[in-house]
Amino acid sequence: MVRLIYRHQVFEVPAGLTVREAMKQVGLNPEITLAVRDGKLLHENTILQEGDEVKLIAVISGGAV
Repeated sequence: MVRLIYRHQVFEVPAGLTVREAMKQVGLNPEITLAVRDGKLLHENTILQEGDEVKLIAVISGGAV
């Protein structure tokens, strides 16, 4: 299993999914969420391995109107 940590929530998904697939499976939008493992940003096509622990971070943007 792979542990995904988003804010104060922990999700478990099967190994072998891509980062993008894993985010979708737990109901997060991969377009606005970053994945970090061991301090390194992961590409959405990275295959998650058994025992991985991935921190998910919501991207916040803003600007002048």
